[in-house]
Amino acid sequence: MDTENINQLCDAVRECSFGLHKHLRHGHLEKIYENGLAHRLRKLDVAVQQQASVPVYDEDGTILGDLNADLLVANELIVELKAVCAVHDDHVAQLLGYLRGSGKRYGLLLTSEARNFRSNVTSSTLYLNLSFCAFSCLLWPNKI
Repeated sequence: MDTENINQLCDAVRECSFGLHKHLRHGHLEKIYENGLAHRLRKLDVAVQQQASVPVYDEDGTILGDLNADLLVANELIVELKAVCAVHDDHVAQLLGYLRGSGKRYGLLLTSEARNFRSNVTSSTLYLNLSFCAFSCLLWPNKI
């Protein structure tokens, strides 16, 4: 998937996430946000799998096992959801590990409880901070 298409996909996920958060607000379990986001993406005819089993590979291509991504969007984008107030290093490490082990190139980390909206695209060092929004969204292209 090219950069323009992945950006459009990420925009759709972010817009759905924001709309869901405007409706639900804070305080729900992660599973509620997962179900809601998957539902809203499906309404847009975006392919999404919940708790998707994604193979993890060793460097020689041997399958070591499977990881369970909260959402796998268009078979390209791993979306990890966290119902926490802030993104921690462990959350970032989990997503980066998922990307490296699976060979997927794109990941999105969404937090539904944060008090602002952040989008960090490391490949272009874009940083937005819009205080009126109420969740965080981080995107890392995997460079394997």
